[in-house]
Amino acid sequence: MSDKNTDHSKQNEKTKHSGPLSGVRVVDLTAMVMGPYCTQLLADMGADVIKIEPPNGDSTRFISPGPVPGMSGVFVNVNRGKRSIVLDLQSKSDCNVLRELIKTADVFIHSMRAKAINKLGFSYMDVSALNPSIVYTNCYGYSRRGPDADFPAYDDTIQAECGLPIVQQMLTGEVNYVGTIMADKIAGMTALYATVMALFHRERTGEGQEVEIGMFEAMASFMLVEHANGMLFNPPLGPANYHRAVAPNRRPYQTKNGYISALVYNDKQWSLFMDAVQPHWASTEFATLEQRAKRINTLYGLLGETFKERTTEEWLDLLHTLGIPAAPLRTPDELFTNPHLQAINFFETVKAPYGEMRYPGVPTWFSRTPGKVARPTPLVGQDTQEILEELGLAQKTAVTYG
Repeated sequence: MSDKNTDHSKQNEKTKHSGPLSGVRVVDLTAMVMGPYCTQLLADMGADVIKIEPPNGDSTRFISPGPVPGMSGVFVNVNRGKRSIVLDLQSKSDCNVLRELIKTADVFIHSMRAKAINKLGFSYMDVSALNPSIVYTNCYGYSRRGPDADFPAYDDTIQAECGLPIVQQMLTGEVNYVGTIMADKIAGMTALYATVMALFHRERTGEGQEVEIGMFEAMASFMLVEHANGMLFNPPLGPANYHRAVAPNRRPYQTKNGYISALVYNDKQWSLFMDAVQPHWASTEFATLEQRAKRINTLYGLLGETFKERTTEEWLDLLHTLGIPAAPLRTPDELFTNPHLQAINFFETVKAPYGEMRYPGVPTWFSRTPGKVARPTPLVGQDTQEILEELGLAQKTAVTYG
């Protein structure tokens, strides 16, 4: 980074750690999940992420119970490692504080609609005039380049737009959303890689730039990895959906005492499984992957009957011995006691003013610059005074926040 953009890292030693983005400052004007998930990942990798909040705080603070008011579980998880400053962007003086902060930053990221951010005076043109080398990341529901640009969007909206409920109907017979906020998280990870790529370009050239991520576009790209299928070709060779993924019999297999996930997939695995189990329905019509793919729903039904013949534990022992992917069904609660995750110290225990936290840790590993949860999730405006002092503005503002 340039000297201008690394000076601030010396001002607040307690926010630094050895992650690969140590020394990067991020001004975070995002809310809900898409943008905050992106900036949480940046913070885990060592960036100094300064979260800008209105006086009442990010509304996600209040969507579920927490140890103290305004610290819901979702908010606490996607805003860990950040610092919080309260700025009322309807106030000219607070907008001036934000402008001073932008001058010290490497990244500016927001999740406001284009008209709203422009009206406040923080468009890319406005921000780059203050800091020409900045990476400016827009997180939108829909790209500004299309006719739906001004439409609001949440995760459910984008799941519907991308066909997820219809894919679920193909699989289960009912139209349903996926049981996780997939669109928010995929778009957040897309915003992460786009921002880091722009930072990489800046390191090579010194050039800042504007980046745009639409949740719809991110999820359309994600869905069409396998669900483009026959529609990729011109003229089309078949429907878009990948038939294995939506086969109605594709589901966890019932065993004598529970359920198991197992995928006997390639020809080597299939041969080993047939030799070990010798089901009565085994025949040459299932001998190759191509043959099995053509009869995949029938095959899943036959396997479903076979898996009822042994216990989950018996199947796991056999399948692991054969090198076939298999796992028992677990609940999200069980992840916190999972032996594999415990062995790699996946969860990080961090003490906070509102209690001890068990954060899901950084899922990547670096031999020289490991990431970590740098600090607990801040209370609303917790770091306002500290950040103002770093900017040399502590004596220039009469505004204080609790």
